[in-house]
Amino acid sequence: MAITLDIARDNPNAQTVSAAARILPADEKPTLIGLSREELGEALGTIGVPPKQWRMRASQLWHWLYVRGVSDFAQMTNIAKDLRAKLDESFAIERPEIVSEQISVDGTRKWLFRFPPRGAGRPVEVETVYIPEEGRGTLCVSSQVGCTLTCTFCHTGTQKLVRNLTAEEILSQILMARERLGDFPQADTPQGAIVPSEGRLVSNIVMMGMGEPLYNFDNVKKALLIASDGEGLSLSKRRITLSTSGVVPEIFRTGDEIGCMLAISLHAVRDELRDVLVPINKKWNLEALLDACRQYPGLSNAKRITFEYVMLKGVNDSNKDALDLVRLLKGIPAKINLIPFNPWPGSEYECSDWERIEEFADIVNRAGYASPIRTPRGRDIFAACGQLKSASERMRKKDRDALTAQD
Repeated sequence: MAITLDIARDNPNAQTVSAAARILPADEKPTLIGLSREELGEALGTIGVPPKQWRMRASQLWHWLYVRGVSDFAQMTNIAKDLRAKLDESFAIERPEIVSEQISVDGTRKWLFRFPPRGAGRPVEVETVYIPEEGRGTLCVSSQVGCTLTCTFCHTGTQKLVRNLTAEEILSQILMARERLGDFPQADTPQGAIVPSEGRLVSNIVMMGMGEPLYNFDNVKKALLIASDGEGLSLSKRRITLSTSGVVPEIFRTGDEIGCMLAISLHAVRDELRDVLVPINKKWNLEALLDACRQYPGLSNAKRITFEYVMLKGVNDSNKDALDLVRLLKGIPAKINLIPFNPWPGSEYECSDWERIEEFADIVNRAGYASPIRTPRGRDIFAACGQLKSASERMRKKDRDALTAQD
């Protein structure tokens, strides 16, 4: 079944592409993607593989899934045919369905992926964005369907939380992007695609898509440890950044148990304003958040925390705000990303004037902090920072029960 991928109807400059839909069977088989090596061995035991072979067979599967990027057991040529048949009968490694793929005029790609209900009552959809630059390709990965945080400048915050993504679903976004871009061995990059001129096409991962990663800590941790495994996807932990709006109790654990780079969605220098822009501040205020940042494991000039600051006209963009920001972050090895606000339908905010952003950046720079102004990417396909959202909603319990009764 072929799907014409077209959300670009309101954007005559965006390209549309086609892909084959991959629909998981109704009687969903357990997946091997997202399992640790130990769990892979235990799964093999359920289909009769002797325990003495678990480690070797798990290593074979790991290589095929994460180094070779296969999504069909038949391609695992160093595994006996009868075992491949058992694996295919018992487990799944298929990619998610692509609902749509949009390509911006600047080369940014946005995918809408569909996953099974898994408690939501109906299939769910998430957005994932690829941003190509000279020397690197960054994949913005989602951790939840919807979000609970209701940050007032963020489009995702207008979508109620449907459910957490599993470790498999988080990893599948990476695998799918690498497959679509031709970033696995013996794979071809689509003709005309804008990608880095050399090296890996997906070189950086940022957990900055839909959802708050630290409200789904266990699944995010599991996925990122697999993504950074040196015998698999092999992404450096210095090239993996997790962004949080300020779930203070999980910040230390992030550095201690995952070891990735940390980004803080800050956006205000006063509690009364941050309470409005980032309502989680009412639970963990700026003092608590910055104390947690100062205790982040491995924090140094070589492992700085990135503070994200969206520039909102007349709201948080004054020279005083810039000076207060510098004072607030004193003593924390940091980089400050200034993000021009990306508009979305119904938003009450406007982006600061460019001259205002530059003056704000100059104040921060003179204080000794790097403060790059993030170039807006993918605005024409609503793929820019703060613009991600899907149409997924969780079915009411009575509707889910009624649907189950029909089966």
